[in-house]
Amino acid sequence: MKKIAPTPKKLTVSETRHGHNRRDDYAWLKDKNWQEILLEPKQLNPEIRAYLESENSYAMALMSDTEDLQNTLFSEMKSRLQQDDSTVPEQDGAYRYYQRYIENEQHPIYCRKLTSNNSEKILLDGNKEAQKHEFFNIAYCKHSPDHKILGFSVDLSGSEIFNIRFIDLSSGLELEENITNSGGAFVWAPDSKTVIYTRLDTNHRPAIVAGHILGSSSEADFEIFKEQDPQFFLDVKVTEQQKFIVISSQDHISSEIHLISTQNSNLKPACIFEREVGIKYEISEWGEGLVALTNAGGAEDFKVIYAKAANGKISAWQNMVPHNSGRLLLQIQAFKKFLVRLELENGLPQIVVRDWKCGEEYNVAFEEEVYSIELHDRLDYATNFLRFTYSSPTNPAQIYDYNMETKKRVLRKTQQVPSGHDPKNYVSCRLLAKASDSEKIPATIIYHKKTQIDGSAPVLLYGYGAYGVSLPAAFSTARLSIIDRGFIYVIAHVRGGTEKGYSWYHGGKLENKKNTFSDFIAVAQMLIAKGFTTPGNIAAHGGSAGGMLIGAVLNMQPDLWKAAVAEVPFVDVLNTMCDNSLPLTPMEWPEWGNPIDSKEDYLRILNYSPYDNVSKISYPNILVTAGLTDPRVTYWEPAKWVAKLRANKQDNNLLLLKTDMGAGHAGPPGRFDRLKKIAFNFAFLLKVFAKFKD
Repeated sequence: MKKIAPTPKKLTVSETRHGHNRRDDYAWLKDKNWQEILLEPKQLNPEIRAYLESENSYAMALMSDTEDLQNTLFSEMKSRLQQDDSTVPEQDGAYRYYQRYIENEQHPIYCRKLTSNNSEKILLDGNKEAQKHEFFNIAYCKHSPDHKILGFSVDLSGSEIFNIRFIDLSSGLELEENITNSGGAFVWAPDSKTVIYTRLDTNHRPAIVAGHILGSSSEADFEIFKEQDPQFFLDVKVTEQQKFIVISSQDHISSEIHLISTQNSNLKPACIFEREVGIKYEISEWGEGLVALTNAGGAEDFKVIYAKAANGKISAWQNMVPHNSGRLLLQIQAFKKFLVRLELENGLPQIVVRDWKCGEEYNVAFEEEVYSIELHDRLDYATNFLRFTYSSPTNPAQIYDYNMETKKRVLRKTQQVPSGHDPKNYVSCRLLAKASDSEKIPATIIYHKKTQIDGSAPVLLYGYGAYGVSLPAAFSTARLSIIDRGFIYVIAHVRGGTEKGYSWYHGGKLENKKNTFSDFIAVAQMLIAKGFTTPGNIAAHGGSAGGMLIGAVLNMQPDLWKAAVAEVPFVDVLNTMCDNSLPLTPMEWPEWGNPIDSKEDYLRILNYSPYDNVSKISYPNILVTAGLTDPRVTYWEPAKWVAKLRANKQDNNLLLLKTDMGAGHAGPPGRFDRLKKIAFNFAFLLKVFAKFKD
């Protein structure tokens, strides 16, 4: 393995847009054949492959002295996993459905048991299926309403192009029919014969909803709905009582809802909420009607509305839960007797239960200063039990069944850490950093109680800040390996997420995007001011849109960081947003702007795009990862960024590019392979911070 950094050739491409000329020396790294590569990575241009592999060889050579450390880290993280784990069974009719893992195997096994006895039936063994393929990842696995057929959508390349396959549960044999080129999402109609699914168009976008009749060829599948706007992607779901199939057409900020009555044999969709820029809807079936979560009518932090539905007609919508500024409604779940909503207020989640008959509401109480809540989907609409997962940065996950009538909770499962874990050995807290415009940026902090808070400890600072995604303050077993070695782990809840309401999202997008970057820097500066660490003793970490954050702050204030880990980073922002043939580009315009049509958007993105703003300065140590079949952040973005950094940086610090040549955006699908990836990242940080033996 060579320890000489690759020097990719420069082949300048010039483009003028809105009167501005840009030169790109590394545009050649985007293979003209990129769409075929998503399905068949071997089609990659040999010259591009040679460059990516040379970068991989260089990264392996520079990290060869950490191989023992990587093995140690992997063993630690693996020892914290309950290898023979199982999900809490979910009751549906006469059966209990669940997934389980077995020791030393990577993929889930889908199972069920009859309620009347305890004999297990294996429906789908992911490990046996994975042996047939180089890449194997199950996205959805759903049994038919009559419990006779299992459907599952599987990705065989990491490109998120799915096949939907079927198993006869009486014989255990797979049916011959195979739906290809799917977006992965599908639902069963109540007849247990009709499957409604999303199909990809030629630009890799889920733009068609189609129907398939079991026993027929996929060539006979029929189109139900087609989206004409490339900015909108389609999704499907079935409502709680299976009276309707919901077709949701949406970008990041707007949605349009069509309903198909399952009592109507022609499966004709009817629009109930037309699209309007900036207005979103999520719909559920409740009682004799429908409920929707929406921000319509100026409800920035969302409200809940209700309408009766009878004989195919929907009455006028009425407010049920009013808008309350600063209290963000995240999710609703409908049950026969109750309506549950998950809210976010002051950065912390809370559960509110509403009684269907009387309309009375109450909160489910939690005590810790920092915690995370996740609601579980339920198959039984009539149940009185709400299931949720609770965890905190120091306490492993606990799954509860909460009786909404008696208000009593039953602990169904506690996340086991076989190698041992004592929450008392760790400290977590929530602090606020002051941004340049005086906004208060929440930061979640976790560290070992033995770590000295005197400025000497290194910090690993993680951030995202896009699409309204909130970062949960949840437990992570993998994270302990870096915390136990003296790192302070910090999550920066920067603008672009929704931790402080939907306005927090608006405060970090479009013309406000640079707030995301300055917020991250403000958190780092707060940690220095409060004596947690010192300048140049911080590692920045983010992935995807969070990788853009990392690239931006490295350009803005490079001396603040000792290291950075950018996973599948969205760094070539301007080029990508100017290429409307890429799968996500039109959908992303409401988030970043449309630089094709708008000079203002063009200049704004140009001002912060990490790739366009690489300059001849000293950068910290940087590890960059990519996935060859990634349809979200295409492989050439991180590759081009690293190439440009190599040509410009004025330092001798490490710069590594590690491309997974057989996986996509999420990396390897196996649970242990994912840990190996984390171990490599942590070993890089421990090497840079000279904490090998700590």
